[in-house]
Amino acid sequence: MTDPQPSSDAPAPLSSAKALAVEDWLVVILMALLALITFANVLVRYFTDASFAWTEEISVFLMIVLAMVGGSSAVARDQHIRIEFFSGQGSVQRRRRLARLGALMVALLFTVLAVLSVRLVWDDWRYEETSPGIGVPQWWYSIWLPVCSIAIALRALGLFVRQGRPGAFAPEIVTDADEPGAQP
Repeated sequence: MTDPQPSSDAPAPLSSAKALAVEDWLVVILMALLALITFANVLVRYFTDASFAWTEEISVFLMIVLAMVGGSSAVARDQHIRIEFFSGQGSVQRRRRLARLGALMVALLFTVLAVLSVRLVWDDWRYEETSPGIGVPQWWYSIWLPVCSIAIALRALGLFVRQGRPGAFAPEIVTDADEPGAQP
């Protein structure tokens, strides 16, 4: 008996894993920066009863970018949220169509978000908006929204293409050992 082909929940192939290393390292770097900034602020507040004014602004920015980079990674790995009752039921053809429709809708959503956020960046630059905490140009922060949105849209389009390939949705074979509470 041959092994079933990997389902959409299988780990990404090696070539995709190398491409995902960028997002993985960005997440690590962003989390480390966020932890260091927050820890430094806690230490300063503990010892001096004062705090760095810029830490909240930078922390919020880092959390937003972290969410967007994590979202890009989740879309590329096909691990984004879905309603399993609908996406996991039915024939292979139905599951493939729903998965491809989902990937296409994610790509469309983040393309629209990228286009609209370019307008936001343009307004921040044109009206010389500054950040409330440290007074740097606001576009320094808002420029990352269209960049990350384009990355997510491209990842979703890549997922759409991968899901159209033969074998992307092989039916899973469930054995007695796979069921919860089964004895080996």
